[in-house]
Amino acid sequence: MALVLHSGSGNKNAFKALIAAEYNGVKVELTKNFEMGVSNKTPEFLKMNPLGKIPVLETPDGAVFESNAIARYVARLKDNNTLCGSSLIEYAHIEQWMDFSATEVDANIGRWLYPRLGFAPHVPALEEFAITSLKRSLGALNTHLASNTYLVGHSVTLADIVMTCNLYYGFARILIKKFTSEFPHVERYFWTMVNQPNFKKVIGDFKQTESVPPVQKKAAPPKEQKAKEVKKEAPKEAPKPKVEAPEEEEAPKPKPKNPLDLLPPSKMILDEWKRLYSNTKTNFREIAIKGFWDMYDPEGYSLWFCDYKYNDENTVSFVTMNKVGGFLQRMDLCRKYAFGKMLVIGSTPPFKVKGLWLFRGQDIPKFVMDEVYDMELYDWTKVDLSDEAQKERVNAMIEDQEPFEGEDLLDAKCFK
Repeated sequence: MALVLHSGSGNKNAFKALIAAEYNGVKVELTKNFEMGVSNKTPEFLKMNPLGKIPVLETPDGAVFESNAIARYVARLKDNNTLCGSSLIEYAHIEQWMDFSATEVDANIGRWLYPRLGFAPHVPALEEFAITSLKRSLGALNTHLASNTYLVGHSVTLADIVMTCNLYYGFARILIKKFTSEFPHVERYFWTMVNQPNFKKVIGDFKQTESVPPVQKKAAPPKEQKAKEVKKEAPKEAPKPKVEAPEEEEAPKPKPKNPLDLLPPSKMILDEWKRLYSNTKTNFREIAIKGFWDMYDPEGYSLWFCDYKYNDENTVSFVTMNKVGGFLQRMDLCRKYAFGKMLVIGSTPPFKVKGLWLFRGQDIPKFVMDEVYDMELYDWTKVDLSDEAQKERVNAMIEDQEPFEGEDLLDAKCFK
């Protein structure tokens, strides 16, 4: 008996097994004339998967459901293939990225996309949370891909097949170019994968969506019909009922205020400092640094040093600089409340990464700690303004002073 995959032809979860079959030289037949809502509700299908979900793989030894399990089965049908890695640790890393793809990428794309397609209630606050979570996940993926062509090892594995298929619906339906351009390494990776011959045999030609689907509007009864029904049912002596205009779409609830917006007003206007920093081209110490301390409000703002915990890993210059760039990209959610300088230090590896951050309030904002996973990769120390040495270190970091603490600067980036 041949392997039979029960699914529609355009299902990204079915793509996983079909692409794995192409790499493994295994024949998998896709059922013909599959009709969602009909074919998967028959008694024969429900014996294979009681939930009626697709895809399902029919094998000589019994049925397998859940797309990742099906893909694993197909990948392991032949020995000595590279889809499952060449060592135990590679296999573990493949499993790691498959889980990451399911829980961090696919789930958040679905939370954003499906309500817009009408498959779930659209709640603006939940959509905003899904987008933020997806950006965080793609940021982590982007950092990994900055120095890796594939997720694991040096060739396509099952992790790449699953990740690409889970990204497929996103790129096809909701992730427009403006969104994905924030993650250039993810873009490069996705287009590299979908243009591989074995991927293309299954997926075919592919074009990225140019628009985000609009929210589906609720159907409303015609006004005239509603008025006639009310008039017919109401007794003559009864007062005429009020006819309200039907709601076309639930008005979005106002966003909850950021706790930092509720702090007492500060004499320091962050945009003024950023403007001064950007416009000062000469006499930086006399103009920008002096201006900073004149503006600085120690009650409304706080200064923090950060030091990367794993500097011994920073052995490649461009990877280290990409790592810092990705961090600053993910910090975008706090641009209204922060200013930062990040320095990559040293002329030879391993390179050191150190930073200075100005935050609204007396603590590092909680929403930043919760949403930006990179924060945990650094040791954070609040600047003691009574210590002149620490104040001078602040000056040197704002100024990109070189040498910095006796070493050359490889790169300096500003968040403003």
